[in-house]
Amino acid sequence: MPLKPETKAKLMNVSTATLCTALFKRGLRNQFIQDVHPLNPNLPNMVGEAFTLRYIPAREDLNPISVFQDRQHPQRAAVEQCPAGAVMVFDSRKDARAASAGSILITRLMVRGCAGAVTDGGFRDSPEMAGMPFPTYHHRPSAPTNLTLHQALDINVPIGCGDVAVFPGDVMVGDKEGVFVIPAHLADQVADEAVEMTAFEDFVTAEVLKGRSILGLYPATDPQTQDDFAAWRKANGR
Repeated sequence: MPLKPETKAKLMNVSTATLCTALFKRGLRNQFIQDVHPLNPNLPNMVGEAFTLRYIPAREDLNPISVFQDRQHPQRAAVEQCPAGAVMVFDSRKDARAASAGSILITRLMVRGCAGAVTDGGFRDSPEMAGMPFPTYHHRPSAPTNLTLHQALDINVPIGCGDVAVFPGDVMVGDKEGVFVIPAHLADQVADEAVEMTAFEDFVTAEVLKGRSILGLYPATDPQTQDDFAAWRKANGR
């Protein structure tokens, strides 16, 4: 089922921390991609469906620089096929010794209307990418071309990225902390719950700033807390 615009709008305003809790309630404990960080932490949330590229270890006789002359080379083909609104997700086997992509390919994704890019390896040209109005997440900067270590193989297949399974069409959400993966069939209900959780957490924060104890407030074991929350929502249009 394609990502609904209203679901995307909700996910644009919730945190990966809140999403982690919502998925944990459903028994999913391992949806936060490990060791991946935003190049530009000042951007709004990244939200889009996963479009994947899988790398394997490069074999030197099959991966010289001349392979880029092939217009169907999987890395180039994937960049041209990634749909508008989708997030390009690279399986680089958590190996940042060579780049998953660089600023030219990422710029192409941006111009094509994609929603962002994530790798569990590294991106080259990272200073340029850090200044782009396009969400990108990686482990660390990596100058060498991907061909030195990575061989692009499969386009839009199930992959692993930062120890998390990513299936094509899963909903990727990135914020200033990192990237979270929502199984596609759970996106609508998780977005709804995350919006409610965010409202409650904003209320709790306001109360704690006033000096209120967290006991009975967070979690809301004191019946008065729900009454206070209802009044806060009404007063704040939440």
